[in-house]
Order: sequence, then structure tokens, then C-alpha cells
Amino acid sequence: MKTLFEFASVLSPPRVLAAIVFAFPVFAFTLSAALPCVVVGQESKPNSQWHVYRGTPDGKAYVDQELPEKLEVMWEYPVPKGAFESTAAINDGIVYIGDLDGTLFAFELETGKVKWEFKAEIGFVAAPAFHEDRIFVGNLDGIFYCVDASNGSEIWKHESGAEIDSGANFYGENVIYGSQDASLYCLNRKTGAVVWTHTLDDQIRCSPTIVESRCFVAGCDGMLHIIDLDTGNKLGGVQIDSPTGVTPAAIGDVVCFGTEQASFYAVNWKKQTIEWQFDDANGSASTRSSPAVTDGHIVFGARNGMVYSLNPANGSINWTFEARRPVDSSPVIARQRVYIGADDGRMYVLNLSDGKLVSEKELNGKIVGSPAVADGRLIVATSRGVVYCLGKKE
Repeated sequence: MKTLFEFASVLSPPRVLAAIVFAFPVFAFTLSAALPCVVVGQESKPNSQWHVYRGTPDGKAYVDQELPEKLEVMWEYPVPKGAFESTAAINDGIVYIGDLDGTLFAFELETGKVKWEFKAEIGFVAAPAFHEDRIFVGNLDGIFYCVDASNGSEIWKHESGAEIDSGANFYGENVIYGSQDASLYCLNRKTGAVVWTHTLDDQIRCSPTIVESRCFVAGCDGMLHIIDLDTGNKLGGVQIDSPTGVTPAAIGDVVCFGTEQASFYAVNWKKQTIEWQFDDANGSASTRSSPAVTDGHIVFGARNGMVYSLNPANGSINWTFEARRPVDSSPVIARQRVYIGADDGRMYVLNLSDGKLVSEKELNGKIVGSPAVADGRLIVATSRGVVYCLGKKE
């Protein structure tokens, strides 16, 4: 008769642990600590968080979880006479998103039930951001709010000098956001006190991208700015061809983004040089869509209705996909698929490898805001005031 360990040698790791648990429960307790990622009878759960505009501080908009190739409506919430251009934040089963009428909503991800509403005097286009039970978001009147995520009550607010399109990002004890008053603000998260302010020559419409202690802002002054987050001082910058409101995505030492004049840049932020520049020879690809990045692909939409995947090494085209209308919404990459909305009201699902259409879901209204992803579900809202939760029905 085979011993337990001879028998275990022909089993998969989960079955090894199960056999040992059955025969020697005390020994199994010790052994289980030495077998990483092996949990009997339990599957890994998808990410349950989408805290900032592009999912992570470095703006990659990539999630290592599976979303369905054919999206189904899990729930929808129509706001009478409402409209959305914002992207949601998600934390532990709660969705936060603001509309153009000035209401910040908190929904239950599972059911779509409204948990609370926060009313501002004027609307939101900026994406809310979540950190330690607080929501941070600016509105079209230039007021940046800190709101209690549990009940929607105001904790503090900070007034900038103009409209806020920028979603917030976080560094240490501070929250960072930009304003159309041309200033990047660094505030203490707990109190709202100003830590430092950095002023550019023109508006800031993008969200700040953060890598290590560096902040990257692609400005309406035709510059990529590199700012020290500890001091607020400028560390350098790179001239680009035109204004942009696109939030840069970081890949190692490179940040990438498109512009209003149809160029797409990859900038080495350490060398402060342009690695490569992409210009579509087939037509103007004026870009308001922030890129999503993963190994071998930089994916973004353009106002000519095209979706592009570029090679991060040299900017060459991997593939293109043509939507029916302009694509201002920003994509999300979920493993081997791309999810991106367009002005034609469709959420497109594309193969990451070749850009081929997998499926499309028609929604009610233009998709200007971008998807947020958590727990295997995709949240997106439309210009006709409908918030959708898309996924796969059991």
C-alpha cells in the first residue's frame, strides 16, 4: 500500500493539501503556511476596488480579472432629466458617481439601491476618488469636496478659482487635484489645509498621474509637467504640440498620452525626452480618451471614431477598430479584452490581441465618462442620466 506522501506525489497541489488535512490536520496547518496561493475549496475573488479615475495612481486602467465577453445589464438607475460625464469610484461593494445636476450618488454595487445622495450647487464632471472612508471630488463651480463615504455628509471643502475636471489622486497624507484656474493643489486629506500649490501657464483638465514621488500633468499649455510631490516644485517638462486634457498613463520610465492636435506621445520622464510620437496618416485623431496600458499594448480612442492599439516600444500600430461615432470615453483592459464606450451609445468589447469585435452593448445615451471595474462588474453612466451595472447574470 502506498504511503500518504507517495500518493500525494501524483496529485495536484490543492489535492495534496486536502489529503494531508484529512490524515494529519495538525501537520497540515503548518504545511499550509508554506504552500502559497493554495486554499482548499476557495477561488480567488476579483478586485473589489476602483479608487481613482484610471483605477490606479499610475493611470494604467488595467485589471487582472475576467469580465464577460457579452455584457448584460445587472441593474440600471435612471436619473430624471439627469446627465453623466463622470467616471465612478468603487470600494467594497459601493459605487460613487456624480452627475451634471450636482448630485453625488452612492449605490450598492450588488443591487443598484441608492445608499445616500450628496447635493452640491452645481454639477460634477470629475471622477470621485476614494481613500480611507472618504470621497474626494471637485465640481464645475471650482469647489473640491471631502465627503464621508458612509453617509454622504460634508467633512470639508476647498475652493479653487475655476471649474474642476480633474479627478483626485493621493500621495502620503495628501490629496492632489488640478483646476482650470491653472493650479495643481496638494491638500491635507484630513483637514483640507493647503500643503502647496503649483501654478502652470494654462488650465489643468487632466487628472494627476503619480509614480513614486513624481506627479505628471499634461496641460492646456502644451507641456508635460513633472512635479515633485514632496515640495510642489517643478522638476522639468517636455514640450508637446498642443493642449490636452488627457490623463497620462505610466509604463516604467515612460508616460503616454494624446493631444487635441492628433498626436500621441510617449515621454521618458527620467530623461525628459520624447521616446516616440504617433500621428495617424489616415485622418485627424484628436484625442480626449485617456490610454489604458498593458504588456505590448497602449489602447485609446479618438474623435475620428477610431480605437487604436500601439506598441509601447516604438508607437507602431498593433491594430485599429472603427466605432460609429467619436470615442471620447477612455478604455479599460481586463486581461485579454478591451472595454470602451463611444458617442454612439455602445459599449464595445474587443480582443486585446487583434482588436476584433467580440460584442457590443447599446445603452441609452452617449458614453462620455469611462468604465470603472470591480467584483467582475463594469459601471458606466450616460449622457441621458442612466447609471448601468454590466456583467454576467447567473
